[in-house]
Amino acid sequence: MELFLVILIILVVFAVIDLVVGVSNDAVNFLNSAIGSNVAPRWIILTVASAGVLIGTTFSSGMMEVARKGIFNPETFLLPEIMIIFLAVMITDVLLLDLFNTFGLPTSTTVSIVFELLGAAVAMAIIKIMHTSETIIDLYKYINSEKALLIISGILLSIVISFSIGAIVQFITRLIFTFDYEKRLKRYGAIWGAIALTAITYFILIKGAKHSSFMLPEIVLWIKTNTWNILIYGTVIWGILLQILLLLTRINILKIIILIGTFALALAFAANDLVNFIGVPLAGLTTYNLGVNATGNPLEMLMIELTKPVSTNTLLLLLAGVIMSLTLFFSKKASSVTKTELNLSRQVEGFERFESSLLARKLVRATIFFNRGIEKIVPPKIRILMKGRFENSNKNIVSSNGDASSFDLIRASVNLMVASILISFATSLKLPLSTTYVTFMVAMGTSLSDKAWGRESAVYRITGVITVIGGWFFTAISAFTGAAVILIILNYGQVYAFILLSIFSLYVLVKTHLFHKNKELEEATIVEDAIINEFDALVSSMRNSGKLITSIRKTIEESIIALGDEDINKLTELKKDIKNQKKLLNKNYASIINLIKLQGSENAKQERRYGKLIASLQMLQKNSNNIWQACFLHIDNNHKTPDVELINDLVEIVSKLNSRINTAIELLSNMNNEDGELFEKGSKDLEETLKLLDKKHILRMKESKGSTRNNFLFLDLFSFLENISNHLNQLVALYSKNFKHIK
Repeated sequence: MELFLVILIILVVFAVIDLVVGVSNDAVNFLNSAIGSNVAPRWIILTVASAGVLIGTTFSSGMMEVARKGIFNPETFLLPEIMIIFLAVMITDVLLLDLFNTFGLPTSTTVSIVFELLGAAVAMAIIKIMHTSETIIDLYKYINSEKALLIISGILLSIVISFSIGAIVQFITRLIFTFDYEKRLKRYGAIWGAIALTAITYFILIKGAKHSSFMLPEIVLWIKTNTWNILIYGTVIWGILLQILLLLTRINILKIIILIGTFALALAFAANDLVNFIGVPLAGLTTYNLGVNATGNPLEMLMIELTKPVSTNTLLLLLAGVIMSLTLFFSKKASSVTKTELNLSRQVEGFERFESSLLARKLVRATIFFNRGIEKIVPPKIRILMKGRFENSNKNIVSSNGDASSFDLIRASVNLMVASILISFATSLKLPLSTTYVTFMVAMGTSLSDKAWGRESAVYRITGVITVIGGWFFTAISAFTGAAVILIILNYGQVYAFILLSIFSLYVLVKTHLFHKNKELEEATIVEDAIINEFDALVSSMRNSGKLITSIRKTIEESIIALGDEDINKLTELKKDIKNQKKLLNKNYASIINLIKLQGSENAKQERRYGKLIASLQMLQKNSNNIWQACFLHIDNNHKTPDVELINDLVEIVSKLNSRINTAIELLSNMNNEDGELFEKGSKDLEETLKLLDKKHILRMKESKGSTRNNFLFLDLFSFLENISNHLNQLVALYSKNFKHIK
């Protein structure tokens, strides 16, 4: 049993790690609405969510049975086999969830644990069958196929139901309140809020209460027998309280609904998903205790006891809740996953994280065609009425504290209400519905109804949704396969496999942490800014332009050096910088468009400057790309390296150009009224160098020095560098004039 004690210790360690990586992924499920609407300062949102998580953990005791007997039949496996199954599942789960967190993609912890248990159990069952007279047909004896299929179908069904209900409820709610909801909120906001809060109360406290580890059976029975009374009185009481707040105070009742909804959804998450993180280790602890207390040989003991009902120690559940709460406050990967969902559901246009895809384009085209058909059927008066209810859907949303928000309080409250009802109902049925699927698809459904997916952003948003859903299927396949492979390694490798896989897991976790840290620094350059006035928009645009030309400076310098060194690997690495420059350019477009939208007065001259500004940015990036491409193709095609004299001339130009770029970067970060004119006057030194080297090269060509290809390469690079210098001068001059005008 000493070996199984070591396995148990490893399971406990992985339980703690799994809590951290699992919550980092699932935090988006209950934080996105509150954070996206800026309902309160971040620390208040996290405190409310933490309280929900702590209380929700005590509701999860009954769910722990899923890990023990929900997927496989434990009575058909011996103690050593069960322990190896649990270890394979935990190793796979930690590595898989950490991978998704690193790339900021929300996945389903429920799907991962279900398919890991299924994969490991199937692999162990096949190994057992191979050593007996049984055949593969007997596999059904080992797997709880009925329960597994019920869980899987419930998860898949939740995608359609969540999206549909979210879209329908949001559509009806928006018809009632519109986007200018403040006046209408005073009329019938209390009624709507009472229904929302009663629904949340019913599903969280009533349906979920019977699974609490501390709730007395008498109280649960009283709640069940008085359900309708509680619903009726709850609606009346909430309605009265909210109406009093509307009449006598300036408190926004939507903020109360969102914070209570955040608490409720965090509670539902902890009750439903805690089994995904500690269910397997707790089952391992039970298995180990059964072995220690066995009267006969524990290694030959079938795990019949695991089929019996389980009651988990409340202190253990609370300890898990504390770890999850701390993770909410300190995990950077949790923020990355949250950003992905908010980016896909935000109301306004801007930088899109995902590119266009063929499937997304086909879906958008089909939807447009379908909508045109519907418009022909719907009477004109109804169309006009509906259009009026959805006016101002594309305006910038600003919270009460002055910060820009991804969506308004109405949508945030609907997200929370619908998601918490669906998830809590699943918990009451002991069905581990995926909280990720539900909250993500509800958020997507409500954003669709709110016209957040306009024709300017639809293909990119839908590509993002397809990517996330595709990731869910990848989760299922990789969880099943990964757990099965790791189980086979553990089964035949024994102690050596335990040690090697533990070291490998630690190594992967460290590497993904470092990768995510570098990715954060890279993405910090293209993060969406919160812009609410014209001056902020100009400063944001200047800052983004500074980031772009910083990247251009690196590209041109390293491309020329790599050309002289024939370093194809370095040029290949620079391709990543070129791709990032295109993202920065798109971000610059968004900043300038915001600047135009926020412009206080009509000024034709200033508007033309914005057009020239965009053109300058385009040409700067285009010429940077041309320099890299010319150098890359020259080396990639194995052409002769340019003479040292040519390289030295190019390096001299780049050196002086980069000096100008450095000055431009400083000006864009700290602009003064006269800086633009001074910058333009200071370009004479570079212009003289360009003229001198141009004449020098013409003379070389007359003397037939160097190959024709290398001479043309020099002329191309010379032209691109000169273009960058000219457009850099124009860029700084334009920003200087705009700065002077706005300031």
